[in-house]
Amino acid sequence: MAEAKTGKTKVFQEETRIFEPPKDLVENSNVMKYMKKKGFKTEKELREWCSKNYIEFWDEMAKEYADWFKPYTKVMDDSGMPYFKWFTGGEVNVTYNCVDRHAKGAKKDKVAYIWVPEPTDQATQKITYGELYKEINKFANGLKSLGLNKGDRASIYMPMIPQLPIAVLACAKIGVIHSVVFSGFSSKGLSDRAADCGSKVIITTDGLFRRGKPIPLKPNVDEAVEGAPTVEHVIVFKRAGLDVAWKEGRDIWWDDLVAGKSEECEPEKLDPEHRLYILYTSGTTGKPKGIEHAQGGNAVGPAQTLHWVFDLKEDDIWWCTADIGWVTGHSYIVYGPLNLGVTGIMYEGSPDFPDFGRWWSIVQEHKVTKFYTAPTAIRMFMKQGSEWPAKYDLSSLKLLGSVGEPINPEAWMWYREHIGGGKLQIMDTWWQTETGTFVLSPLPITPLKPGSCTFPLPGFNTTIYDEEGNEVPLGEGGNVVNETPWPAMLRAFWGDTERYMKEYWQFYWDTPKRGTYLAGDKATRDKDGYYWIQGRIDDVLSVAGHRIANAEVESALVAHPKIAEAAVVGKPDAIKGESIVAFAVLNVGVEQTPDLAKDAITFVRKTLGPVAAPSEVHFVNDLPKTRSGKIMRRVVKAKCLGNPTGDISTLLNPEAVDGIPLIV
Repeated sequence: MAEAKTGKTKVFQEETRIFEPPKDLVENSNVMKYMKKKGFKTEKELREWCSKNYIEFWDEMAKEYADWFKPYTKVMDDSGMPYFKWFTGGEVNVTYNCVDRHAKGAKKDKVAYIWVPEPTDQATQKITYGELYKEINKFANGLKSLGLNKGDRASIYMPMIPQLPIAVLACAKIGVIHSVVFSGFSSKGLSDRAADCGSKVIITTDGLFRRGKPIPLKPNVDEAVEGAPTVEHVIVFKRAGLDVAWKEGRDIWWDDLVAGKSEECEPEKLDPEHRLYILYTSGTTGKPKGIEHAQGGNAVGPAQTLHWVFDLKEDDIWWCTADIGWVTGHSYIVYGPLNLGVTGIMYEGSPDFPDFGRWWSIVQEHKVTKFYTAPTAIRMFMKQGSEWPAKYDLSSLKLLGSVGEPINPEAWMWYREHIGGGKLQIMDTWWQTETGTFVLSPLPITPLKPGSCTFPLPGFNTTIYDEEGNEVPLGEGGNVVNETPWPAMLRAFWGDTERYMKEYWQFYWDTPKRGTYLAGDKATRDKDGYYWIQGRIDDVLSVAGHRIANAEVESALVAHPKIAEAAVVGKPDAIKGESIVAFAVLNVGVEQTPDLAKDAITFVRKTLGPVAAPSEVHFVNDLPKTRSGKIMRRVVKAKCLGNPTGDISTLLNPEAVDGIPLIV
């Protein structure tokens, strides 16, 4: 992360639309039960008390959402700041909480996962908690037979098949630290991560399916191992039926590993600070950073936040559309929903295969009730038109959610209207790989403003600071910070204490606000206290003395009826400092005309004012995105200014870079 910038970001448009939650949703919500128990009369009172008394609150939540082999003696230890410790003295195991206690109880025969393969001619699978328990135990025993012990690391490089969460939970059960690498990453991406954390095994498949066709995956692993000398074994699950190169003594088939293994495996009784996983996230230096997360915090945080925010009940069908290769999948496909004992959807493939109705057909067939996806996906469906979701019965849906980046109001309204039937509340969540759980989010009782992630969740002391560590007043913006720790927070960077300190804690260390976590995002709060995420601290335009958020200009462009996506960058300008240049993707079926660029500029000028209007708008077929769907402004800017774009092999669509025109 670059150093935080000085100055305030100007806000050009204020959202005044408010959507009140239905009374029956409020009265029957999980959070309302807690409010009544505590005697809170208002949501504001709830949030303020839980955050002010965050130690007491998280103590309550830890006892509510996790079973402990040994009770902890201290809720939070800050003596080693910024290396905070939670639930000191206790013993816990995440897999026991997610699977064992359900499999040995009333939920043994309840479906844990409904797995939908991408090829339409393959059958959906339903896996119960009892079946999941047996498969996890067999694989855990297989790992032990290869010599893996508590504290060893395992890299997992798999598509979205049931064996992925089985591998994750088997590692957690025996205290092996897992490091999931998204299966869309290149061999170098896998190699760098496996080498950095010293993995002893890589768990993978022969291949995966994309757009119905088998794609080899193991060749990437074979190449990656060349640069990861600590890897002793490669475990391969047969998914795509492909022939693979084989190295005797190193490679082993998943089925051979688990053959004859016991269906019982005692969970390791672990210190709550024992590392659960290392997940790599990109950094501004280009070197991925290994974020460490702990067992104790993940036995509590994901389940508690999911239970309150999405109001999950016993009969809900939950679908988080993320990949387990990202933190969203870790927390809200594996650890959160399984802890709660709910049924979740896992879908292997793309949202547009065989057509743009695939997701909505899954919602219809399996009667999904709570649906959580990314704004990028919503804008993709907007681009294609509302006729796709209109073909399906989406009446089972009760709540919607958004994750991954700020959702612009136009996409928010489309989501509510065409997926939510014009009536469903949208839980717009802000959080990070580092935070491990939602931090800013509505609750089912929260009045919503389109595009706002509303307020800090109970138990979090999140606010906005200026560069001196002063809380900014309503109506202004600055740096998003957390003033106090929380259980699911990151614990360290793997092997890089200096970078951990510099990126998150150093900025306010020598102020009275020592111990404040700098999130790296900027935000504003409106007059009602609602939070509006503006993007990364580095993502800000400086035009004629005004600091303008890229995201706000992009949001205004996407509100244009003919524009589906937009990326805004700054071009050096001798007079204004920077001028605003936009690259936009048109909706399907819209033809580019000579006047369309001028019309788009006029549209932004009317929406945000002259200073925020682009000086140029260029139409492109696509914009380069990360595998999680975020538009890569950095790459767009480098390409259009004629600068090196860096490694683009891990982009979702590297070919889109060639379509960005040179503008200097």
